[in-house]
Amino acid sequence: MPDNAIDMLKEDHKKVLGLLDQLVRSSDGAVKTRQDLLKQIENELAVHTKLEEKIFYPAFKETNGKEHRKMYFEATEEHRAVEKLVLPDLKKTEPGSEKFSGRAKVLKELVEHHAEEEEADMFPAAKKAMKKEQLEELAVKMKELKQSLM
Repeated sequence: MPDNAIDMLKEDHKKVLGLLDQLVRSSDGAVKTRQDLLKQIENELAVHTKLEEKIFYPAFKETNGKEHRKMYFEATEEHRAVEKLVLPDLKKTEPGSEKFSGRAKVLKELVEHHAEEEEADMFPAAKKAMKKEQLEELAVKMKELKQSLM
């Protein structure tokens, strides 16, 4: 497991995006596979969101002025859109339908956009604003929280 918060979050991104890719590429006939993947994606996103919102984001928000606060609020809104709108709709959709395929693709695109923004903007800003030791401390807290949630 990575020893700093940013690498840990990037690893989560890669895992979730891989699962979303499998979901999007699955056929309408692969109902059981889709259900299993969706459950896994939901769990991974729930844990990842908690790590970011309870540990990483608050630490990041405290590091600098307006720009970091703006990134923080945008990122939490993106979480809310996935958690409260897109994911619940997808879960209510018949896994063997074309509608499911469309909604799965929208979920994947939203998560990709969110991960790309974090990796291009927020993480480099955090690296600049936080000491190496602080990022390592955050990783320790995140690992503890992750273990308690799984």
